[in-house]
Amino acid sequence: MFRNGKLFLPPPRDGSDFKELFKRLAAAGAGRPLGKDGFPAGPWTPELLAEAISRIDSNRAGVDLRTVQLWFQENEKGISTANIRWLARIFGCDDPVATSEWQMELSAAQSRLSAKRREWKRAGSSVAQEIPDTALTATFDDETDSPAELTRDTDAKEPRGSFSLARKSEAFFSHGSPLNLPASVFAGMTALGFLSYIIGIHNVTYERADGLVKQVGFLWAANWTLDFMVFLPLFFFFVIELLVFWKSEGRRKLAARGDEVESDDAWLRNVDASSYTYWSVFLICLLFAGLFQWIGVSLIPLMKGGGNYAMDWGKIALVRPEVISVPETVIFTGLAYLYMCLVFYLFFVGLILLYTVVHDLWRIGDGLKKLPHVDHQQELNEAGLTVMRGVFRCTVLGVLVAIWMKVQSSYLASSGENIVAWLVGDMSSMFQGRDDVSTGFHYRMPTHYSSLLIVISTCFVFLYGSIRLGVGGRFHAPLWKMSAVVALLVVSYLLIDAFAGFSTLLAISVLVALYGLFDPGLGRWRASELGNNQSVS
Repeated sequence: MFRNGKLFLPPPRDGSDFKELFKRLAAAGAGRPLGKDGFPAGPWTPELLAEAISRIDSNRAGVDLRTVQLWFQENEKGISTANIRWLARIFGCDDPVATSEWQMELSAAQSRLSAKRREWKRAGSSVAQEIPDTALTATFDDETDSPAELTRDTDAKEPRGSFSLARKSEAFFSHGSPLNLPASVFAGMTALGFLSYIIGIHNVTYERADGLVKQVGFLWAANWTLDFMVFLPLFFFFVIELLVFWKSEGRRKLAARGDEVESDDAWLRNVDASSYTYWSVFLICLLFAGLFQWIGVSLIPLMKGGGNYAMDWGKIALVRPEVISVPETVIFTGLAYLYMCLVFYLFFVGLILLYTVVHDLWRIGDGLKKLPHVDHQQELNEAGLTVMRGVFRCTVLGVLVAIWMKVQSSYLASSGENIVAWLVGDMSSMFQGRDDVSTGFHYRMPTHYSSLLIVISTCFVFLYGSIRLGVGGRFHAPLWKMSAVVALLVVSYLLIDAFAGFSTLLAISVLVALYGLFDPGLGRWRASELGNNQSVS
């Protein structure tokens, strides 16, 4: 049977899995144009089939030859939902009705292959006795199917000798144990804490011009101890958790059923697409947030004085030279700022990866909605909810990082003896009718600006995810609760030191936010909102 000048074979509907069905069709040359003599042109080869799929007008991305080769081999690899669409076009000979029929047949065949694969895994070692020797050889002895070779193939797509900052940065989050990065950040801050204790600035005070004795020790600085020992390690942990879910489960389930190689390749292409963003963030963090800020805020005041910055542990050598010398302070502040700029670069890398996950899920969902006779709404809703819960946790932690940066900066210009006494005193002043906001001391506060950038960047990712995944989704109730918590945190951030008693609002916001880390949905809701009848927490 011929259609549109090509060999057409109708769907057999004989219960074959994808491997069995594809093997017969490829051998018969289904969908290949007729030869000059009017006879079929022969069987498909991986090269010919990959070229034919890539020539489809609506398939701008094409298909990788490596992916097509896996279809021909005797292995457990299946085919992604996206490629089912293009393969159906080939076997359907560009006929709309035939293409639709083949799409349903290929989807069913892939489902049967997935079911068999699960049975093989449950059967364990007994499966080896049932598989022919040739299949065993192809599965276990063929080097092209080994994980190491697949990794080399993926890496080979990157030009040899080139350096990809985007991929190297992503590797910090996706390679190795999920505890590696959080533990490294915690260990770095621990080392700085020990070093501050050794040189004597961990707990140090100075007398201000108005006679107030103020605590400015390094370990008393909330923006260092709380941020780098609590909130940032937790932020990295939740980013890694979400990234592992998306790469190993979510993406493969939606976009590349059984085709792990293609899924990983597509993800790396998404990472590479933001290459300029990674470089921009790296230069800003290293040069401006690190080097230039250290020179302007710490080095120049230490060497020449002036600058109109509030006294802190980084400039205590100017008023307490008996505690620490200027050269020692220069070295310590240099190490601290280097550590800080590198950690904050990784923080922004985490935000970029969160954005990439959200955009990837939205793009895949948009493509799946266009496929006829296939309903993936339930899976999309579940993946969207999981992603937004992870993004919410990271947003909360990001805003908390900014809050304590601004709190510490405001404390240095306040009339509090230490940061704890200042916050407690402010909370009590609301009930006593005192106004202790203005102290008459005005300093340059670059931390206010940098903390604002963190809030804006973090909330942008959450807002983008809410718009892309929330609109049209079925989890509006938990999303509104998450948005309310984020809004409360942002308001608390903006009102720090703006009125007497601001710390009361701040304490309430922080408590609600911390509860949201454990229960992002802020309570239980009916999973019927996701399209099933089970309870989800």
